[in-house]
Amino acid sequence: MKKLGSTSRAWLKGFHVLFTCAWVGAASCMILLNFLARPDNGHELSGVLAALKLIDDWVIIPSAIGCFLTGLLISWLTPWGFFKWRWVTVKWVFTVAMMLFGTFCLGPWLNGMAAIAATDPMGVLQNTTFLDNRQLLSLTVGPMMLAMLFLVFISVIKPWKRVRQE
Repeated sequence: MKKLGSTSRAWLKGFHVLFTCAWVGAASCMILLNFLARPDNGHELSGVLAALKLIDDWVIIPSAIGCFLTGLLISWLTPWGFFKWRWVTVKWVFTVAMMLFGTFCLGPWLNGMAAIAATDPMGVLQNTTFLDNRQLLSLTVGPMMLAMLFLVFISVIKPWKRVRQE
């Protein structure tokens, strides 16, 4: 397979960094909005959840997909490969795990909360499904953010040696 030239690699890496910044930045905004917004009633809470859902749908999801696709191309079309370096493999494992967790847990929890708040803004804080989803989100967004920051730092530091070639 022909590898990319230095200019093409630089463009691809630039887009990868751009998608990473968008993903981490949007996740930071969602965490801040979730923990700092203090809605006074169910209608305001519904508005906050609608904003969180917009950030998730229009920034988090596209930027995660962008990170995945550009990472795929970088691994495939440059000498980094998929499994030559331990830090690259760790990035793949974490990225796929975060995308799956976001798709099958975080997204449904947030979408469920937004739907409950939109249909019953006055009784939302008495709804056990809403409260369970809220607690699950609160407990998991911190570790997700730490995982993202971990990936950013290992991308810069490249801490582990090359996997032994046999």
